[in-house]
Amino acid sequence: MWLRKIRSLFNPEHFQGWGKSSDYFEGWYFKFLNYDENRAFAVIPGVAMDDGSNNHSFIQVLDGKRKTAEYHKFDVDSFTASHNSFRVAIGNNHFSRDSISLDLPGLKGKLGFSGVIQWPKPWYSPGIMGPYSFAPFMECYHGIVSMDHSVSGSLEYGGEHIDFTDGRGYIEKDWGTSFPEGYIWIQSNHFDEPGISVKISVAKIPWRGSSFVGFLAGIWIRDRLIRFTTYNGSVLRTVRADNDNVEIVAENSRYQLEITVDRDSATPLVSPLRGHMNGKIEESMSSLVRVNLIDRKAGNTIYAGTGRNAAAEVAGRVEELITG
Repeated sequence: MWLRKIRSLFNPEHFQGWGKSSDYFEGWYFKFLNYDENRAFAVIPGVAMDDGSNNHSFIQVLDGKRKTAEYHKFDVDSFTASHNSFRVAIGNNHFSRDSISLDLPGLKGKLGFSGVIQWPKPWYSPGIMGPYSFAPFMECYHGIVSMDHSVSGSLEYGGEHIDFTDGRGYIEKDWGTSFPEGYIWIQSNHFDEPGISVKISVAKIPWRGSSFVGFLAGIWIRDRLIRFTTYNGSVLRTVRADNDNVEIVAENSRYQLEITVDRDSATPLVSPLRGHMNGKIEESMSSLVRVNLIDRKAGNTIYAGTGRNAAAEVAGRVEELITG
């Protein structure tokens, strides 16, 4: 068991819940769109362990264009995970970094992923959580499996055949006890210039009887990743959010990242609370995110563009995140 835990610690995409039996959740978020961008889905497999009375595994499906969601519940024993790689299964549904295979009521098929862009994970900073990966008491941990990749394959959905050849995808995950009390999360990898992906999250983080506002952001641009995180010396200059818009400005020692989101209507999803899947959040997969990346030393704009099909969640007590 200890070997599994250590191996997982340094590979955030792997299953992390070895030995857990209560007050725990873990879920992976697979987002994918077809080439024409008229079909968009998020498929979220996971496992939830509360006080033992309602332990179960699940697959949540969000149709981002029709703005509908379904929650498929399975026995907890239906969930299995590999000891040494990112491979999980729930019944006849299989998930990995390279593919998913679905066998759900009204949704069946297989998709393959290629050209996966991973977040770096050196031993001293394994993944997007960095040194916070080693803190044993975090409420919620986060991992990036792929910032961007190509999608192939097809799905049968409600009697419709959907071809995903040359589509684009994104994969991340969360695990812990609960989602943050208040947070903002934005992601898009559909820009006019190919090969660009942005992800940013800002959250209220409980810490040793108190709390702080933490953030994790990265922009993959022209084959390099520029990071803005709490632990690498970056700072939040601005956080604003209302029913229509979100504005976030972050700086590191060299760059400034400006994010402005036009929020579209969102769809309710189930979320974890102390291992119980009885929380509620809302997600849009059709928002727009305007990105401006500035080289502060050179005094020029490196990139300015608008991301389509942006996933956006603004949840909980976001007023405690507002600054600037």
